[in-house]
Amino acid sequence: MDVEALRIRRPAFRESWLRHGPGSRTDLRGSDRFVEVSWDKAFELTGAELRRVTETYGNKAIFGGSYGWGSAGRFHHASSQIHRFLNVIGGYVRGQDSYSYGAGSVILPHIIAPMEYLLDQHTDWATLADNSDLFVAFGGIPLRNTQMTAGGPSRHRVRDALALMRSRNVRFINISPLRQDIDGDAEWIAIRPNTDVALMLALIHVLLSDNIEDRDFLARYCTGAAQVREYVLGRKDGLPKSPEWASTITGVPASRIRSLAREMSGSKTMINASWSLQRQSHGEQSYWALVTLASHIGQIGLPGGGFGLGYGTLNSIGSSELRVSGPRLSQGANSVEEFIPVARISDMLMNPGARFDYDGGTYEYPDIRLVYWAGGNPFHHHQNLNRLMTAWQKPETIIVHEQFWTSTAKAADIVMPVNTALERNDLGFASREGQLVAMRKIKDAVGESRSDFEIFAGIASVMGVGEKYTEGRTADQWLEHMYDDFRSRVGSQIPLPSFHEFWEMGRVEFPSPGGPVILLEQFRADPDEHPLNTPSHRIELFSDEIDGFGYSDCPGQATWIEPFEWLGGDKATRYPLHLLTQEPRRRLHSQLDHSPYSREGKIKGREPVLMNARDAKVRGISENDIVRIYNDRGACLAGVKVTQDLAENVAVMATGAWFDPENWGDGNPLEKHGNPNVLTLDVGSSSMTQATVAQSCLVEIELFNGPLPEVTAFELPVFTTCVSKA
Repeated sequence: MDVEALRIRRPAFRESWLRHGPGSRTDLRGSDRFVEVSWDKAFELTGAELRRVTETYGNKAIFGGSYGWGSAGRFHHASSQIHRFLNVIGGYVRGQDSYSYGAGSVILPHIIAPMEYLLDQHTDWATLADNSDLFVAFGGIPLRNTQMTAGGPSRHRVRDALALMRSRNVRFINISPLRQDIDGDAEWIAIRPNTDVALMLALIHVLLSDNIEDRDFLARYCTGAAQVREYVLGRKDGLPKSPEWASTITGVPASRIRSLAREMSGSKTMINASWSLQRQSHGEQSYWALVTLASHIGQIGLPGGGFGLGYGTLNSIGSSELRVSGPRLSQGANSVEEFIPVARISDMLMNPGARFDYDGGTYEYPDIRLVYWAGGNPFHHHQNLNRLMTAWQKPETIIVHEQFWTSTAKAADIVMPVNTALERNDLGFASREGQLVAMRKIKDAVGESRSDFEIFAGIASVMGVGEKYTEGRTADQWLEHMYDDFRSRVGSQIPLPSFHEFWEMGRVEFPSPGGPVILLEQFRADPDEHPLNTPSHRIELFSDEIDGFGYSDCPGQATWIEPFEWLGGDKATRYPLHLLTQEPRRRLHSQLDHSPYSREGKIKGREPVLMNARDAKVRGISENDIVRIYNDRGACLAGVKVTQDLAENVAVMATGAWFDPENWGDGNPLEKHGNPNVLTLDVGSSSMTQATVAQSCLVEIELFNGPLPEVTAFELPVFTTCVSKA
């Protein structure tokens, strides 16, 4: 298939919406015909609809969705553009936090520091190579994830970093259901999914029972160690969190738990948790338990020791490059206060006025009449997509900016064709990547596609706020303005040429700051001079603040709480396989799934699912068979890959196969292409964070013996002409 065959070439409106007006036949979203119109007509109709909604219901009836990797450039960044535009017209309901680490970003400021700060300050790889003895990786260090960074990587560093560490005799331990979650030599401790907290608590139990916890560190740098001791030793609830207790939960032998705790205490040890560890039921507890374990070992702030929360997730984590804020486009001020935790989209659309808890407060879901989405694909990244299809029928109008005819574009009412990063000029920058790049346009835009900026400028103009949005600048003039602002801000750190010299050069590399980066080094050196921004100014192993929220599903210290769905629960008798989802190797999230490279990795046109050899055999399933994966929420087809390097009763799928339901609407019986999010659970991880729990998912798998339905994910919608009554 020609990749550009699926490009959106002209503005397109859903026929029923165009013929009968907003809210018409929303059950046809995803399967309705489209009518192409001119840009002038598109701007006129879209501006009128935005004006209707804001004047009738107020701006709190607009949800501004932008979640995804819309562009590597800093100006043509879909998230910045849509939020700037919506702020110009009066504001919008926003999504807060992220699918990637929503639980971590809410819990960590209460116990140690903001997630974003920690990620930017992780101990660099060279320092780990020089000082570490042992690297314990909960969730592994999968290299496929390190091929990316928000904004684009400069030099891919992680593969060489791991090789250097191994050459210095650093030992790796991969605690994961999947052996391949670390590339290269590592000890594999196969653990049941969603049980890492139980293992961490048992490791602390060994440290306390052997009297080898770092009491000086706990006394000087932490608060709440006494409560942890009472809980872990069983004095609080009568249940010691011993290796024997943890072994029945995790599947890890008690003897290995004991020896591992002693190895970690007796070595310079870095303990890392992947982001996936907190994308589960009560995912907050995994990061809190990790910080608690690292505090008992006592190496936080030392070179080569401590903890990490994302080595192996992005190329930038572990970088020693200069930390600097890059070129930016002002988004203005949002006058609407309402928000939702980002993973609660379906809840919001289906339950306007319902109340929800979040981070110590109680809030209300707004009544959304219009969804405006640019730079993302909710029918990829959200959970329980059959439920989302139902929720997607609720708004009166859905507007989407897209480059290709994805499932999200087909399920919209108004579709604006956007050009790609190859078809426009921009500034390339990513934090801790050490360079600024002139992203020069290399080809003309396909069809009549335009940039998000040009589209929003056109709508703003018909709404009478064009000058406010553009500030009288063209896109290229904005690049020069943003560059000059960046140059004035970083001039003392980075000598930069004029914009025109930079554009001619094509790239500017930043000077190396020199010296190691060590997470929380200053806090370790002097906690009084460099206190943490927590209530106690120390690491809060017990939080009076969180305890005071009164959440039964997120108490005041790291706690083992049985997951909603896991292999030790009652539901496992019906659905005995735990489905884990991961980043794909052949694309970034769902981007370019229709490309030949992505499609070459499929089996009979379906996304692969990895199964343990024994699990496949008892079900009569062989390599490359097509199977039906199902639970109470839905079913999808997939092609099977069989391996011995996966824990029993676990299956693994990549996310990002373009959503391809057998029918759009309530009661969809089958997703034909292999999108695992028809199976995942759409509930909040806890009252504290309301984050995604995609990794808590039980399924059954059976051989699919019926006629294979055709994959239609990569087909164009049907176009027609009609007389508008809007």
